[in-house]
Amino acid sequence: MTRSDARVSTLWIMLLTLASALTTLALACATPFTALAALAATQLRARDGIVLMIASWALSQATGFCLLGYPRDASTLLWGATLGLAAIAAVVGARVAADRVAPGRVLLRIAVAYLGATIGFKIVQLLGAVGLGGVDIALSPAINARLFARNAAILAGLYLLYRTLVAAGLPAAPRDRPVAAC
Repeated sequence: MTRSDARVSTLWIMLLTLASALTTLALACATPFTALAALAATQLRARDGIVLMIASWALSQATGFCLLGYPRDASTLLWGATLGLAAIAAVVGARVAADRVAPGRVLLRIAVAYLGATIGFKIVQLLGAVGLGGVDIALSPAINARLFARNAAILAGLYLLYRTLVAAGLPAAPRDRPVAAC
């Protein structure tokens, strides 16, 4: 990786983490991890996607505890750790799913990545709910449908922001070489 690539990667990680933080503040505790994961899986290198998810998770936790008044108890801390693992699972799931679609089919890759991100995130969230309580909430069709739609809209907005900034002259984020679709 060149020094220029490293700078561009860092810039995009920072911009997308900031966008995530603003969304977290606007929605009061709803970091759009699946939307970020889908965008990261299709627009960033794999390593940068994981860094983005960790940075977004850390900033989300800081926002929650410092600005939104999250309780400082064991359950909240364990749920925070679970969400961190779920965020990483989301980007891994998104990358695996996106790599199954031909590189030239951008919107289809993003949609499939979003489904993969949602599945990866939900599996870890459900495992956490089994241990920490809240399985009924984790499996609620109404809650899941609302979150899926909201995160899909956020993904569309993030992708539009990404394309707009690139069109305005910001260098595109460096990407891994696409894996051939099956």
